[in-house]
Amino acid sequence: MSDRRRVLFVCSANSARSLMAEALLKSMAGDRFEVASAGTEPTSPHPLTRQCLQEEGLEVDNLSSTPISAFADQQWDYVIMLCNKAAHECQKVPFSGQVISWDFPDPAATNRHATFAMVMHEIRERLKLFVMVHQKAAPIPMDYPPATVFKLLGDDNRLATLLLLLREGELCVCELTAALELSQPRISRFLAQLREQALVEDERRGQWVYYRLHPALPEWVHGVLESTVAANTDLLSPMVLRLDTMTDRPDGRCTTMENQA
Repeated sequence: MSDRRRVLFVCSANSARSLMAEALLKSMAGDRFEVASAGTEPTSPHPLTRQCLQEEGLEVDNLSSTPISAFADQQWDYVIMLCNKAAHECQKVPFSGQVISWDFPDPAATNRHATFAMVMHEIRERLKLFVMVHQKAAPIPMDYPPATVFKLLGDDNRLATLLLLLREGELCVCELTAALELSQPRISRFLAQLREQALVEDERRGQWVYYRLHPALPEWVHGVLESTVAANTDLLSPMVLRLDTMTDRPDGRCTTMENQA
């Protein structure tokens, strides 16, 4: 089995932006990422997309537009939305992994070569950052002694943090501070304890550090968290309400969408 991380790029038509991103990432880091692209309303590859890719010496013979339904049942490490419309449509699709939103203008709206070339350059620059940030090795199986896990879950705030991450996908410290109504130092201490035992992992994007459940988390731990939420439906309600009414909330969180690399 390949240990490459799987990346799916999505835009509305899968005719320009997502095809560019797919071809560029394959060229830049195909040894580290398995890459595909799709559209919420796929059409066909735009002729100027083909031209720009060819000018960069990239393969276009197998270029095609694919409906997102073709990939919905697959496991992805990263699902990257390249336009707001796709991000909205894909909220209905139960993707696994991290969902990220990068909003690039649709070059097809102008039908100009210069616009296609500019958008491809911007996507390339964002991908350089993405590759740099995500260049660490793929997760490997880790040891999760039940006694250690349940000791961490025995604290109300650590448990709430994990349940919020399960629900939201990713959150930064300021969001957890607002949701739990605790000071930043206390939140940071809880996160450090969870990170030390590989229950969560963190990632810096611009000025924000985001936390999510660790990708190596075993199924039985996921099951405990999911069962806890299912059996205690009101547990997270006030925290989620505080999140939803939070002022100056960072733009584009996961599931919820990310606007950083």
